[in-house]
Amino acid sequence: MTTPSQRLAELGLTLPAVAAPAGSYIPAKATGSLVFTAGQVPFVDGKLPQTGKVGADVTADEAAELARICALNALAAIDALVGIDNVKGVVKVVGFVASAPGFGGQPGVVNGASNLLAEVFGDAGRHARSAVGVAELPLDAPVEVELIVEVGS
Repeated sequence: MTTPSQRLAELGLTLPAVAAPAGSYIPAKATGSLVFTAGQVPFVDGKLPQTGKVGADVTADEAAELARICALNALAAIDALVGIDNVKGVVKVVGFVASAPGFGGQPGVVNGASNLLAEVFGDAGRHARSAVGVAELPLDAPVEVELIVEVGS
């Protein structure tokens, strides 16, 4: 059976460095068999590749790719805390989409994160999810994603 770290390598992906918290929080916290991540914005090398509202400044397809980056950043936080190969399954994804007035495609945007998790974890990547449209996100990020995963041996 392929491990999540092996699957990432097969996909040509590497986990980025964990972004330093921008406030009074930690990137991920374990309790019992669950790990909760802080909301992750789509930092690439410490910078946001795009900013603005989805449906105005950012297309839905671009935002879905940014949600994928957010999920990769969340996996990096999990890996740093407990090791990605210790993830038994993804429990829940919460995606926030900075939405222009009238934009209703939040589920399609958050699919970017969900699809990555399915690619990395297979059936264990199937999860409950919320896709929420919001007026603003930190640093004018178009998307933010947080994860809850189950871990164990």
